[in-house]
Amino acid sequence: MNPVDKPGKTGVLMPVEAALQRLLDMAAAAPIREQQVLPLAECDGRILAQDLISTLDLPPWPNSAMDGYAVRLADWTGEPLVVSQRIFAGTAPEPLAAGTCARIFTGAPVPQGADCVQMQENAVVHADQRVSFTEPLQRGDNIRPQGQETTVGETVLNAGTRLGPIELGLAASLGRDRLEVVRRVRVAVLSTGDELIEPGLPLGPGQIYNSNRRVLCSWLARMGCEVIDAGILPDDLEQTRARLAGLGSVDLILSTGGVSVGEADFLGIALREEGELALWKLAIKPGKPLTFGHFRGVPVIGLPGNPASTLVTFALLARPYLLRRQGVMEVQPLRFEVPAGFVWPKPGNRREYLRGRIEQGKAIIYRNQSSGVLRSAAWAEGFVEVMEGTTLAIGDRVNFIPLSEVLN
Repeated sequence: MNPVDKPGKTGVLMPVEAALQRLLDMAAAAPIREQQVLPLAECDGRILAQDLISTLDLPPWPNSAMDGYAVRLADWTGEPLVVSQRIFAGTAPEPLAAGTCARIFTGAPVPQGADCVQMQENAVVHADQRVSFTEPLQRGDNIRPQGQETTVGETVLNAGTRLGPIELGLAASLGRDRLEVVRRVRVAVLSTGDELIEPGLPLGPGQIYNSNRRVLCSWLARMGCEVIDAGILPDDLEQTRARLAGLGSVDLILSTGGVSVGEADFLGIALREEGELALWKLAIKPGKPLTFGHFRGVPVIGLPGNPASTLVTFALLARPYLLRRQGVMEVQPLRFEVPAGFVWPKPGNRREYLRGRIEQGKAIIYRNQSSGVLRSAAWAEGFVEVMEGTTLAIGDRVNFIPLSEVLN
């Protein structure tokens, strides 16, 4: 990767990191504090509102990690031992009788007095049912100690954790049947643009089907948000005001199509009248224009209207904002380096997020990287990040962000 200076071209553009930090700061200043107590079965995908503190040791007693024989090391002299009891998981054993061993199964409590477990593969059962061992024994062998995983009073999950199957299983292992979670974020999604028409209707001259709202509504639902589909904003100031006024109970108004300074920009006019509006020019491609403002106290994020631009800016900027509002601290997607399997000869003054995939260990990109092409994202497995002012040759290292990291 070769940095190339581009004097005078980056100064007017806001770096991606700066835009993200501004959004995260604004999100942290407006946290969603309302909580719900829900059964575990309803907590998948939700955000933990309170630290999960263990109220028991896990495991609650020493247990066997193997099928085998529980032994007191001092009793093993090389002579076969009598099997004094059989211990299954879910049963309470008797103390181990002196000079004997106990048949024990995985997960069963280790009897008092035993200090190691010999796996059954290293045991020889004699004709008289006594047992000897073919491998040396050591104290603690194959015993899971009490509290190995967690102890009473330990913080197991921090507030702000996104709950998935593993986290819910962990909560269940601690005996929790309910958890305190942040209430769902309410997001209204609307579109602007005279050219937009709903799918299923016949196209008129110059019209295109509205795909962005479907992308965002589905995406937000995957994130666990409560989605309000606010439709396409009419080309009328009074109706725009009325539509926005009806969204006063949401946590965020998310628009696509952008906000301009033109006379026919009724969304922009309404925002300037009733709140505040900032137009950001970002050093990101696709997705240069981004809007942030408020309408009567409700935050508004305006994403660019081209489908690939909507995809990139929501994934890298709006999604982290929504997660931080719910208290999630780790909002950046996983990135990892891979060799480039393509040439990028022309440096740019914006950071590029190319739709690509990994083949034979190298990142390759879709042939058409136009911001209006959503098909590139359907083909892709992630974003290939090309830093500002750089060129790439085959084999140069680039960051790859899997779509699986951001699509939920």
